[in-house]
Amino acid sequence: MDSKQIVSLTLAALALTATNFVAAQTTLLNVSYDVAREFYKDYNAAFVAHYKKTTGKDVKIDQAHGGSSAQARAVNDGLEADVVTMNTTTDIEFLASNGVVARDWAKRFPGNAAPTSSTMLFLTRKGNPKNIRDWDDLVKPGMQVIVVNPKTGGNGRMVYLAAWGYVRKKGGTDAQAAEFVAKLFKNVPVLAKGGRDATTIFLQRNIGDALVTFESEVVSVEREFGVGKVDAVHPSVSIIAENPVAVVERTVAKKGTAELAKAYLDYLYSEEAQEIAARHALRPRSSAILQKYASTFKPIQLFAVGEYFGSLSEAQKVHFNDGGQFDKLYAVK
Repeated sequence: MDSKQIVSLTLAALALTATNFVAAQTTLLNVSYDVAREFYKDYNAAFVAHYKKTTGKDVKIDQAHGGSSAQARAVNDGLEADVVTMNTTTDIEFLASNGVVARDWAKRFPGNAAPTSSTMLFLTRKGNPKNIRDWDDLVKPGMQVIVVNPKTGGNGRMVYLAAWGYVRKKGGTDAQAAEFVAKLFKNVPVLAKGGRDATTIFLQRNIGDALVTFESEVVSVEREFGVGKVDAVHPSVSIIAENPVAVVERTVAKKGTAELAKAYLDYLYSEEAQEIAARHALRPRSSAILQKYASTFKPIQLFAVGEYFGSLSEAQKVHFNDGGQFDKLYAVK
């Protein structure tokens, strides 16, 4: 092989390396919670088209889904997410406390960095054979309720807090709320790992009389299993579950994707993205689109976490950390 051929091959190798490097830099990884996968599938397509139209650049979005807390731990342990899109602020605060995301992450985007929210509903078997109407029905003897493990997923924490808040909203004490939540979890035959695992247990393994999950999961169930497989029951009281987002500073600094990551999360607040969220039964931040989808978002008496728990961080310490209230009441089982 002569020197010209060597130079040509070397240049070709460098060109290939450069091409691979550019490709790597235009791939974004969004690490998210379990039941958001269908929403992000549609959102990603819209964002890729928008980004191409406004910048002329191609971008590829990869997704990773699981129980939100398990996902946060994976990112903390080195999973190279460019952004995290979770269903509870405590999971992002955990990353912030370890320097993985910015300490002021909640101020980096509008609405405390939560472009959408949700609440907890009950899914029952078709026709609602057990006549489940409200939280009181879930604690009746012999009832089987499918819930995500509050230790591994924000979905489960929100169920726990919603049930606790239901008792408080009716004028009950914290002691009465603790007794009520203990009865609820006594009726949980198996704790699911995440929201999608809970749906699988309920619909594929056919376990349980009711599944308590995010409002948005109703749409996913109908798409995957067909309309009419379940009935959606709106309880009288439920919790506002904000879906916070953040740029993973540690990764974007390494990959040079900070600008792209910010653009990706910014676009969640666009009218197009808010419309996609509403179609997936995620409550949009946009009041106009929320009003447009009023038939989807039935009126429920909603309460904020701060009303009874101070903050999600405080709730985490009191209820969900090892040795907390959940461990005490679930151990009773």
